[in-house]
Amino acid sequence: MSTRGVSDPFAHCRDLVQKRDYEGFLISKFYPAELQDAYIALRAFFIELAMVQESVSNPVIGNMRMQFWRDALKSLSDGRPPKHPIALALHETTRKYKVPMYHLKRILDARVCLYFELETPTHLTVDSLTTHAESTSSTFLYLLLSMVNESSSPTFSHAASHVGVAQTITTLLRALPYHASKRHMIIPAEITARQGLSQEDVFRHGGTAKGLDDAVFELATVANDHLITAREMFKDTGGKVPGVVRPVFLAAVPAAVYLERLEKVNFDAFRPSLQQRSWRLPWRIWLGHYQAKF
Repeated sequence: MSTRGVSDPFAHCRDLVQKRDYEGFLISKFYPAELQDAYIALRAFFIELAMVQESVSNPVIGNMRMQFWRDALKSLSDGRPPKHPIALALHETTRKYKVPMYHLKRILDARVCLYFELETPTHLTVDSLTTHAESTSSTFLYLLLSMVNESSSPTFSHAASHVGVAQTITTLLRALPYHASKRHMIIPAEITARQGLSQEDVFRHGGTAKGLDDAVFELATVANDHLITAREMFKDTGGKVPGVVRPVFLAAVPAAVYLERLEKVNFDAFRPSLQQRSWRLPWRIWLGHYQAKF
């Protein structure tokens, strides 16, 4: 652990988000200046947990790292954060903004579940994927609503729930080639069965697997339907997202942009261009903030 990280935990978190979460880093700039450090701290925690899932092949080591964070969250509650930059930044954020600790714990507990689902793909259903999304991406948006003192609004919470599901599905679709290379099938079994898609065919032949495009289309449609439902929650304001929560819902913009790009390549999730950053994304995020829409 670097001395700089402990002495300036928010700088460490900012570096991590900038390096590992380009979209989140872009969105951070649209929060009020006084909230940007808090957003960065929460996002760094979210990324840190995702990195455990992605980078640890030995389940024993993975469990040890998750246990560290279980202990860290308990220490935060007791006012004794460990000397870890993300934990220190989280401690200051939760103390200053009264962010619910149970949301952080829910995200942590949910992270281990998706790995099990990917290892045993017959257990992965649209419902289980939605449950995982609500426990991670949606719950993260609930944290942000708490940070801006708007967590009590059923409209905002309901919309955030749907945006989180869309986020999770688009993230998994974007990572489909990576997961296939690890022999993990991220498309729920009920969809692959309906489309006559063999997971072994995907592992061996990638984007040319018979039925893959149709299966990707079906899962992408689920994500798009959640975005549509989230937008409908703002119909009473003409589709406009109120200013105080506008940065929170900018999280929907990257998901919408990816789904548009996916449609343009006929739902070929293995198309190399989809792995590259969209040059339009910074502009689309700015436009979403300016127009108060996603």
